[in-house]
Amino acid sequence: MKQVKALLVAAGLLATVSLPGFAQRSHPEDKAGWKLGAQSYSFRLFPFADAIRKIDSCGLKYIEAFPGQDLGGGLTGKMDFKMDAAARQAVKKLVKDRGMTIVAFGVVNAKDEAEWKALLEFAKEMGIQNINTEPKVEQIPYIARLADEYKINVAMHNHPKPSHYWHPDSVLAVIGTSKYLGACADIGHWVRSGLDPVECLKKLQGHVLGMHFKDVKKDSPDGKHHDVVWGNGESKVDAVIAEMKRQKFKGPISVEYEYHWENNGPEIAESVNYFRKAYSRIQ
Repeated sequence: MKQVKALLVAAGLLATVSLPGFAQRSHPEDKAGWKLGAQSYSFRLFPFADAIRKIDSCGLKYIEAFPGQDLGGGLTGKMDFKMDAAARQAVKKLVKDRGMTIVAFGVVNAKDEAEWKALLEFAKEMGIQNINTEPKVEQIPYIARLADEYKINVAMHNHPKPSHYWHPDSVLAVIGTSKYLGACADIGHWVRSGLDPVECLKKLQGHVLGMHFKDVKKDSPDGKHHDVVWGNGESKVDAVIAEMKRQKFKGPISVEYEYHWENNGPEIAESVNYFRKAYSRIQ
């Protein structure tokens, strides 16, 4: 009888572990609507199929795919919004079989209205929530119209200056009134541009549709910043998380780690762990 009770208790524990609520306890950001994932560019030395395996191993289930990455996993070609229907279905299966979701695509640009329509068609078919981009200003009117039509977010990404969107003011100047146009806030690149990431987020309040999350540190004679494990750099990670909470941000957050390219998975996993602990302790 004792053995039967022990088996029942064990079975109950296993059932508890499989409950969604239990899984969510290790991903506290889920309850806020934050889709913490990774930019597959962090694993750009590897095919997409290997990149998503590495992302999964870091405790992440969301993916931002980037254009031009070899597909791998027995698939030919590259990640591209122009890939054919068979390739799209194969990529969706590859991702679904791992229990993962592509939530963003970027940084990507399209040359004209027809290409932008094709890009949004691709995003719709793939179930992608955000397109991260740095378009020409003259393209914005038709991009806004198409974003409204497809109900897909188009987020202006800020590479460091002198790129056009390096400063929040340049983003605010183009997004207009469409709720589907806004910012992909790259906090590390703001630091590289000499900006305070918390102040930049405050300036963009209500318009932050997604984030590229990195912590960077100036640690070389040439004054360049490189990625470090989160909490060890100049990106004010804890204060950024607090500001995101204050703004009631919802959307994709893509881990970017552009350093130690050959084996940066352990540092990404450590950063994710730091983020989740910080999220839980910051009120």
